[in-house]
Amino acid sequence: MTDTLRSFTSVPYANVDLAFTDDPPEVDDVSRAHVVAVTPRGTVVVCRSVEEWRFLPGGTREPGETVPDLVARELCEEAGCALRGEPLFLCRYVATSRNPEPYRPHLPHPVASWAYYVAPVEVVDEPSNPPDGERVVEVLDLPPDEAATWLQQEDDVHAAVVLLAVERGLLS
Repeated sequence: MTDTLRSFTSVPYANVDLAFTDDPPEVDDVSRAHVVAVTPRGTVVVCRSVEEWRFLPGGTREPGETVPDLVARELCEEAGCALRGEPLFLCRYVATSRNPEPYRPHLPHPVASWAYYVAPVEVVDEPSNPPDGERVVEVLDLPPDEAATWLQQEDDVHAAVVLLAVERGLLS
């Protein structure tokens, strides 16, 4: 898993260079978080957007938001899930921007963390799909291996993150 994660070294649309690490982030430098959301049945929640993107729920931190608040908000917006416990840090990318300004004024710049967490959830509703977010058209909860296979059709990194959580025994 970590070979796939380590081979992902840049995001051209964001103009950032990435370095994978297992070292926990400083809380204040987390600018983005994605979640391996685990239901009580041990399934993993995955999403598909109207553009056909397949991904783990997550997104960008808002001003003044804690990491647990970020995780809870993104789970609600993109997957209709309620957070049912503390998010557990899994891994992250150290993202170094080549842009002169931060993506948003409140985010750390030029170095930030794009973090991945594992969290217990319950699917309680449809995604809230706020106007400024992705338009999620499908939410599935799949066994971890199936979730990774489904994600891999669009996103090797998110698939590898799920498999890393499995490898580390973080999914029941």
